[in-house]
Amino acid sequence: MRGQMDRGSISGRMSRLIVSMALPILLVSVLLLGLLIAFNLQYSAVNSNITDASGFNQDFKNEVDLKMYSYVTGSSTVLPTEEIETAQHLAEKLLQNTTNSESRKAINNVLHLCASLESSIDKLCGTEGYDQRMEQLETNVYVITELIQEHIYTYLFHEAGEMARLQQRMDAWLVLEIIAVLLVVVIVLPTSMRKALKISRSISDPIDALCERVEEIGAGDLEEKTPVEAEDKKLRTLSAGVEDMAGRLSQQIELNRQEQIKLRGIELSLIQAQINPHFLYNTLDAIVWLIETKKNEEAEEMVTSLSTYFRSFLSNGKDIITLGEEVQHVRSYLEIQQVRYRDILRYEIDVDPSIESCLIPKMTLQPLVENAIYHGIKPKRGVGLLRVAGTKSGGFAMLRVEDSGVGMTPGELEELRRKVDGEDETSFGLVAASKRLKLMYGSACDFSIGSEAGQGTVICIRIPIKEDGYES
Repeated sequence: MRGQMDRGSISGRMSRLIVSMALPILLVSVLLLGLLIAFNLQYSAVNSNITDASGFNQDFKNEVDLKMYSYVTGSSTVLPTEEIETAQHLAEKLLQNTTNSESRKAINNVLHLCASLESSIDKLCGTEGYDQRMEQLETNVYVITELIQEHIYTYLFHEAGEMARLQQRMDAWLVLEIIAVLLVVVIVLPTSMRKALKISRSISDPIDALCERVEEIGAGDLEEKTPVEAEDKKLRTLSAGVEDMAGRLSQQIELNRQEQIKLRGIELSLIQAQINPHFLYNTLDAIVWLIETKKNEEAEEMVTSLSTYFRSFLSNGKDIITLGEEVQHVRSYLEIQQVRYRDILRYEIDVDPSIESCLIPKMTLQPLVENAIYHGIKPKRGVGLLRVAGTKSGGFAMLRVEDSGVGMTPGELEELRRKVDGEDETSFGLVAASKRLKLMYGSACDFSIGSEAGQGTVICIRIPIKEDGYES
């Protein structure tokens, strides 16, 4: 039973077909292969030479003459060294692979002429006087470049003749091979073709359908469909397995997507929960300071601003808000801080309205502004400027928080970058802002810090302009 099944399988049928076709073809092929290989090697060598020679710059003479003319007239100082070296390298390569005597003679002439051309150029460069240079240019350089180009064409002519002779000999043997193949075809082909066609269709049609289905799966169509019909049981099993895999993969992708959405939302919320008390503590500390210094009017103004800030900040419980809403948070925050630091703090907010609808994690810019005030402007003697800017560049929003504070030394800047990249808790505000952006935008987000001692610090953020499709 197993033997009968094997004989009826695709592999068994293919084996018998291959043997019936291969044996007579093999005998004819072995007989003629040796002769054809010899001719082909010769033909390939000549063809390679012609191909290489065809790479010779057809504008060689014009380019060399033009550069030399420009050199003589003083409009350029560039000599045609590269063109001459290229021609020499080509000639040396052709000489190594050429067997035809006339062709070798032409290439040797090219090499000698290239050497003469170099000597003529050196002589011309050492000659003073425009008239003398022009005479050498016309009587030496122009003539030599013309001869070089002519010898290359002569080489191509002789190699083409060599190829034609080889082609004639190959044609004669090809006629003999065709006759032999025709005899084999007349005897073997009709039966083999019928069998091969039947077997081919029984294989190719299901495989084509499978390939098409795999392409659909690769494009995202994971809906489980009816398996491909095929005579061979293995192909049917394979198709059924592909459909089962697609169904399972679709289920797993959906489960993973839901899980990632939940995890991302939880992580963003945890980070947000850490930021809010930090900001609230600093603001309340400022209010207490105002009350203690009897600045009740400023304290009342700050409490009012704080109330406005948190009313806007709550954002209906959303962790992902628009850039316009985040800018409003920053504006309220700066209004609060300016009550305390009105003698040293000046600020500007300039954000392109066209990017205000871009989505961004809540509390992204405020920690950067706070960092600029406490570590940049506050330690500085005198008034400091804090600027928040946003522009559009292609499909990206370019955000910038810049201060004119004390700045950092190269060592301090490198240490801060290390802390941010390593999520160091001592720089939590910057760490949180960077991490939240990377959680939302991944590698498409760029977060960079630049600073110079005594000049200030700038933090640049680049994020894709995304206005919908994010689930918080």
